[in-house]
Amino acid sequence: MLADRADQLAGKVVVDISNPLNFETFDSLVVPADGSAAAELAEQLPDSKVLKAFNTNFAATVATGKAGDAPTTVLVAGDDADAKALLVGIVSAGGLQAVDAGSLKRARELEAAGFLQLTLAVGEKVAWTGGFSLN
Repeated sequence: MLADRADQLAGKVVVDISNPLNFETFDSLVVPADGSAAAELAEQLPDSKVLKAFNTNFAATVATGKAGDAPTTVLVAGDDADAKALLVGIVSAGGLQAVDAGSLKRARELEAAGFLQLTLAVGEKVAWTGGFSLN
């Protein structure tokens, strides 16, 4: 259980990259309508600095630094400004764009965007090499 690791993760930055969707049906998120997997994680790790990031990025876009023909953008949400600045710096140093997407409450929208992107890719309506980019 994650709660068993709470002491080990206290004071640490924890990045939630999950997309909490129903993988059997691909028709819904499996978190409450006003919540997110990241918020649930933050509840289980109250002394950690929980961020939401990378869930809107396919592996190919992180590896190549491109979402289609545009640069890959990693959206980062969280309540700790220093933790977000640290992750934004790491992402930028890795050659990707990073954008502060707001508080951890924005994780809900990031998870919805990830859900949409995944369902479109599974339905072969977008390529696994595509994704979101902000210019």
